[in-house]
Amino acid sequence: MFFNLHHFRLFTETTYTYYQKILKLAIALSILILTNLLFPNITFAQELNQKSFITHPLNPLTETEITTAVEVLKREKRLSEKAFFSMITLQEPDKKQVLNFQPGQKFTRRVFLQVYDREHNKTFTATVDLITKTLTNWEEIPHVQPAILPADDQIAREVVKSDPRWQQAMEKRGIKDFNQIQISCWGAGILTPSEAKNGHRICRALSYYQGKHWNYFSRPIEGVLVTVDLNKEEVSSFVDHGVVPISQENWDYDIKAFNKLTPPPKPLKIIQPEGTTFKIQGNEITWQGWQFRYLMHPREGLVLYLVKYNDGEKIRPVLYRGSLSEMAVPYGDPNPNWSFRNAFDVGEYNIGLLANQLKLGQEIPENGVLLNATFANGEGEPYTMPGVIGIYERDNGVLWKHFDFNSQKNYVRRNRELVMKMITTVDNYDYTLNWIFHQDGTLEIENELSGIVLAQGTSDEKQSSNYLGRLLAKNIFGVNHQHFFNYRLDLDVDGQNNNVMEMNVNALPISEQNPLGNAITVEDTLLKTETEAVRDADIKHSREWMITSADKKNHLGVAPAYILIPGANTILYAVEGAKIRKKAGFATHHFWVTKYKTDEMYAGGDYPNQTSLGEGLPKYIADNESLENEDIVVWYTMGMTHVPRPEDWPVMPRHQVSFKLMPRGFFKRNPAINLGE
Repeated sequence: MFFNLHHFRLFTETTYTYYQKILKLAIALSILILTNLLFPNITFAQELNQKSFITHPLNPLTETEITTAVEVLKREKRLSEKAFFSMITLQEPDKKQVLNFQPGQKFTRRVFLQVYDREHNKTFTATVDLITKTLTNWEEIPHVQPAILPADDQIAREVVKSDPRWQQAMEKRGIKDFNQIQISCWGAGILTPSEAKNGHRICRALSYYQGKHWNYFSRPIEGVLVTVDLNKEEVSSFVDHGVVPISQENWDYDIKAFNKLTPPPKPLKIIQPEGTTFKIQGNEITWQGWQFRYLMHPREGLVLYLVKYNDGEKIRPVLYRGSLSEMAVPYGDPNPNWSFRNAFDVGEYNIGLLANQLKLGQEIPENGVLLNATFANGEGEPYTMPGVIGIYERDNGVLWKHFDFNSQKNYVRRNRELVMKMITTVDNYDYTLNWIFHQDGTLEIENELSGIVLAQGTSDEKQSSNYLGRLLAKNIFGVNHQHFFNYRLDLDVDGQNNNVMEMNVNALPISEQNPLGNAITVEDTLLKTETEAVRDADIKHSREWMITSADKKNHLGVAPAYILIPGANTILYAVEGAKIRKKAGFATHHFWVTKYKTDEMYAGGDYPNQTSLGEGLPKYIADNESLENEDIVVWYTMGMTHVPRPEDWPVMPRHQVSFKLMPRGFFKRNPAINLGE
């Protein structure tokens, strides 16, 4: 082996450097241990961890921080053996503190914990200060129920399957092996007067026959509905409306179930040989002028913070915080076995905790990057979910183009987009949440729906005159239903002082000033108060809403702005007087604006599971505060009406709904002009 003096010198220097690092680390650990032994009340370890890893007030919680918070709470409060943690997440710091934060500054670090005591049917919230390791708040929240959790599913399964009435109903349908039946635990929906008065935690249990196939959603045991009292762990109500045929076909939707297969297309590889254009540092992402932070929230899922744009001269704020605030999925069948089905998927089920693990080349293209998230289970134990967020660049055709006939030059730029994605599965449906950043300064929010239509068992094998839906297959009926998504958008367009304008396009009548009748005008209306700002989309007037700076002007003397451009939308078809209109008040209008308040976070209220009616946005606007020159929050509801079709079965092709936040007068010119070829 050839080994000269130069190699020996390199080896010696490298070894020396290596041992120097080991020695420094050992000294640091010794100091840390000694300090904790001598001064146990000084949170030196936590401060060292914060300085080393927690560099910003909006950094996600670590597993160590979750463990610390739970230990502090258990030390300060004696919890029941049946208590569980329905939510543990970062207690978001004060907005002003975040906006004024400078690297290297000290900042608060707190954890929010939601605790449900099943034994006493009580819900508590707590706040733990991680710096001082103290419990700074403990409060009982009366008459509320947190979201449905795995512990509820387990109780419901055991209670239902041990009930003699349910067993008899299954045997009446020829089912003797109860292990072949899947139980789905649904939120209670709108309560009966007796249920509301009782105040116990309940769920509605649906039954599906799995048999020898794995897609049990295709075999609903129709007519049987069990309401489970989760506190008493017993059946509080049992209904059997009679035997309905169960589909006997194989709807497992894998290739083995079908005789004729379409050959797969030839491989399409998406590669970036020089790496990605976006950069990730901690939980901050920068790309093509954009910069923002992200967190995975156990309830809301993917949340974006501090969305800004670098226009070449300065970094300008656009959106402080954006998230899916709530969903409502009302079904349009008045049968009592179905009319309770109006799931609030965000607040009743915690879509963040139901996030899918994504895979490159499947949900995310090969050039993407997968990011992890840290959560806590019902026992308060932290765990890391790998690959629940995907981020990638994609090509979407031409961004801008012009062919100059005089010079015979062709000017063109390809349209590159940055997509940040999460997918959550709530029982039968799969929802994709996409935040799409464009090079022209536009931010697009797009939701995709797939999964399995919630099937209703039927004796029909041919389409009948039933107007409540459509037959999907023999003995399988798709009920008409709707999906509503409300986004909470804490917009800070060029700063916190904003106004809201409504833009309506109008045609002028024929007159001396408009002899050909071709004049098109735009009317801008200032929305001055919260009740004035409850508005609806209007295709007749190409209605859009403009969030403008209240204290700045652009080079043309106009307030810089971002406009909310609706995509496809629908109205809530439940009629006036329907209780779902009061529970899902946010779905009765498309556009809402409120003055910023830290405790107004959820369009359907903080606790939509078994809630009283009228919570959320209707309450937030009841004081009708001024919106002029204020820090405002925009709430936008987009929806789709689903009349199921056979092509949606057995698994539904992607449906999508979206809206855009597009700059208007925010830039001096097209910001994509400066893109290199």
